[in-house]
Amino acid sequence: MAAYVPVPWVSPLLYGAVLLGGLYYLAADLGDGTGLLSWRTAGFAAGLAALFALEVAGRRRSAPRVPLLLARCALTGAVVALDASELSQVLFVLLPFTAYFALGRTAALGLGALCLAGLLTGYLLTAPGWYRDMEYVSDLLMLGIGLVLAISMAAVAVGEQRARRELQEYAAQIAELSATHERNRLARDIHDSLGHHLTAISVQLEIASEFRELDPDAAGRAMTEARQSVKLALGDVRQSVRTLRGEAARPSLSAALAGWVREGSAAGPRVTVEVLGDEDGYGAAELTALYRAAQEGLTNALRHARASRVSVAVRLTEQAARLAVADDGCGFVPAEATAGFGLTGMRERVHLVAGSVEIESRPGEGTRLTVLVPRGGGER
Repeated sequence: MAAYVPVPWVSPLLYGAVLLGGLYYLAADLGDGTGLLSWRTAGFAAGLAALFALEVAGRRRSAPRVPLLLARCALTGAVVALDASELSQVLFVLLPFTAYFALGRTAALGLGALCLAGLLTGYLLTAPGWYRDMEYVSDLLMLGIGLVLAISMAAVAVGEQRARRELQEYAAQIAELSATHERNRLARDIHDSLGHHLTAISVQLEIASEFRELDPDAAGRAMTEARQSVKLALGDVRQSVRTLRGEAARPSLSAALAGWVREGSAAGPRVTVEVLGDEDGYGAAELTALYRAAQEGLTNALRHARASRVSVAVRLTEQAARLAVADDGCGFVPAEATAGFGLTGMRERVHLVAGSVEIESRPGEGTRLTVLVPRGGGER
């Protein structure tokens, strides 16, 4: 299991309490000890200092867990043996407590059982009939209770740390998903807005170049439409910036589509737009999905279909909105076509508002794009 961090103040607090209690026991001459100034007292204090040093060393992430635990067990046994007051027996509860963080619950329970067995073995070897002495029974009972409380406290602390780590991992996953969602949204916006206008500008400039000498009027109209496409592209860029800043206004689908109407000429196909119904009740995400889908259909008609007529029809009802973009171009076989960024982004955008996309086309018979978006679908 992953190593967890022990509660930092528990061990130093017990070390300090045992040291003060042991020194007070000797200074007040409460037992038959060797006195305050003796090698045994010095060893007792040195052992507690070494335990404190191990506690500090164990907080480093690179510290070896098993060797430190074994060293702590050895030093605890030495301190208990050198303590005349026998108060240091309480340090046994720190062994399974520390082991729980480093090695897990099984190691902590096993070490706790060994601590009880060790104390019980010591009683059997040094105090025959200990079970009739209330002091020994009380010490054994208190150690058992202390071990249970220490292991329980460690379990709670480890559970809290595990929950915090899982929450941090979940937050990181959410942040990554949000970043991915935002990147995909920006990719769709760039393709749908700038891609559409740049395609139109490219087509119009090619027409202007080809008809510059043969038909100056057609070339002039193509340049005029190219300049208009540049203005629309700049408008879309400003709209995208306002969206990123949280300042975007609710789009008007009919007003946006109305700017596409034009008569057919050498500079491009004839485009008709018809919008029926009320936009009230449709959210910005739904109207944007419809607009971008229509834009993608018109872009493909300009780029690939070589169409002379393109019709854009939108019908808004109380249940759903239906968009149809049809052209009389060369058509294609949908099953054999490879979906590009535009169609992929359009499908993603429509699916986010619980809509559907259908493409009907045959070679020589034009193409029809149909998009259905439910009212109030919102962005999922």
